[in-house]
Amino acid sequence: MYTLYYYPGNASLFPHMLLREIGAPFELALVDRAQGAQYSPEYLKLNPHGRIPVLVDGGTVLFETAAIALYLCDMHPEAGLAPPVGTQARAQFYKWMVHLTNTPQAEFRAWFYPEQHVAGPALAETVKQAARVRLDGMFDRIAADLDGRDWLLDSGFSAVDLFLCMLVRWGRGMPRPPRSIPALAAHAARVLARPAVQATFAAERIAAPFV
Repeated sequence: MYTLYYYPGNASLFPHMLLREIGAPFELALVDRAQGAQYSPEYLKLNPHGRIPVLVDGGTVLFETAAIALYLCDMHPEAGLAPPVGTQARAQFYKWMVHLTNTPQAEFRAWFYPEQHVAGPALAETVKQAARVRLDGMFDRIAADLDGRDWLLDSGFSAVDLFLCMLVRWGRGMPRPPRSIPALAAHAARVLARPAVQATFAAERIAAPFV
């Protein structure tokens, strides 16, 4: 059985949704960020970087959200959450998985934690606003790719759609939230309508508005 170390609404939301889509047995282990539990000696043995999530599968311990997602897709090909290996659709899946984790997900750190990117607090707001501008551009480009289609991949719904929905949710407090872009709002609505996604939000006690 898998164990997912999580915190509500954190980056663990993506693998949590993925596990419920797969239907594999798993248990949740809360890492209480409000109490700094991600820096506890016990948790640092699992992820020395002190970040959430971690997935444990027997003797396999994984951190990094995208790595966990790729592992779960490979372990459960019958779930159809990633195209078959060796296909052009799989290549596009890799593109989106890496883009979402390396570009908007990484940029959100500067938006949420600008003080970590400067030597003095006086510059933190400048970092935050610059991150906002970059994120706006990133979401515009993703929306342009989505225009006229239901999912990121031509082959249909996949794990990358869950990933994008989580990132759209993270931007709900921005001056121009991603949901204000019609293509992203429609995409998020399709993802949020899925029973597995609804079950995930209920389990994490995440209340509306979801994005």
